[in-house]
Amino acid sequence: TAVFFDPTFVEFDYYIFILGFQVLQAEHFSPWRGEQQMYKLDIGWPKTPELFTGQTFCVAVDSLHGLVYVGQRGDNVPKVLVFSEEGYFLHSWNDTVEMPHGIFVWNTEIGSSVWITDVGTGKYGHTVKQYSPLGKLMQVLGTPGNAGSSLIPLQFDQPAEIFVEETGEVYVVDGDGGMNNRLLKLSDDYKEIWLTGTNGSGIGQFKIPHSVTVDAFGRVWVADRGNKRLQVFDKVTGEWLGSWSGCFSEDGPYSVRFTADYKYLIVAQLNLNRLAILAAPPVGSIGDCVVVHSVQLADETKPHLVDVDMRSGAVYVAEIGAQQVQKYVPL
Repeated sequence: TAVFFDPTFVEFDYYIFILGFQVLQAEHFSPWRGEQQMYKLDIGWPKTPELFTGQTFCVAVDSLHGLVYVGQRGDNVPKVLVFSEEGYFLHSWNDTVEMPHGIFVWNTEIGSSVWITDVGTGKYGHTVKQYSPLGKLMQVLGTPGNAGSSLIPLQFDQPAEIFVEETGEVYVVDGDGGMNNRLLKLSDDYKEIWLTGTNGSGIGQFKIPHSVTVDAFGRVWVADRGNKRLQVFDKVTGEWLGSWSGCFSEDGPYSVRFTADYKYLIVAQLNLNRLAILAAPPVGSIGDCVVVHSVQLADETKPHLVDVDMRSGAVYVAEIGAQQVQKYVPL
């Protein structure tokens, strides 16, 4: 452990813990609140990292069955890889997936399915698709190969990510650089419940809405990447509840997920090679963000999207710069 002191700051301490190529850093100056180390890198996950042969854009955890799904891009590479939570490779698939961007596992009483947002521009792109755990295509939302305008709810243009509740209700952020900048909620039979957002920087507007999740109190959180903020909406009505921008002046949020106890949000900042861990707000108050801890990754790692095992609390990070997925376990 090395401790550095900078005389230009009083109480300006960096505690650096080196784990392989990773550095975990807790910073003790505003807006950061110092806290003991919260996660450590699982250097043994996965067992066969050489299987990552493309750019690893997304990762999803099936907490119920102990599975981890990784979406990667590239020519002649498997687009979806499946590992056990211990890190053993199980199988892969490649059919009808062009350019995976976001991935999500949905568990019900009768089975599991894997949802993928496909931002490709070929015959499979501009869609949100549901697969069986073994890769059988079950459902397609959108028109494959055709980018759509915001005027048509189920016509996507590079949809970035999806979140599915236990009820089957679906949230999609549509706008990974395409013409759409919107948040869409669908019923369990894929009918529009509400839709919000246009291109812009005002309240409820987006510039590249990139990630979406739902907390335990009925609030929908969106990583509004281009505007360098998180925006929060009521999941029932779609009403805007607030936004956080104070923690993102250096780089916008790329991914947002809650820890298993819903006490913290984990936000990936790609250009800073960092995971920011933010204190979750209480019911009825959004306020502004407070970062209680950070995980500083190696240079050029470029964390893109993350997911959390809601049973064990482990955090999985899809890193497009390092072309790998890494696992952090809570201490």
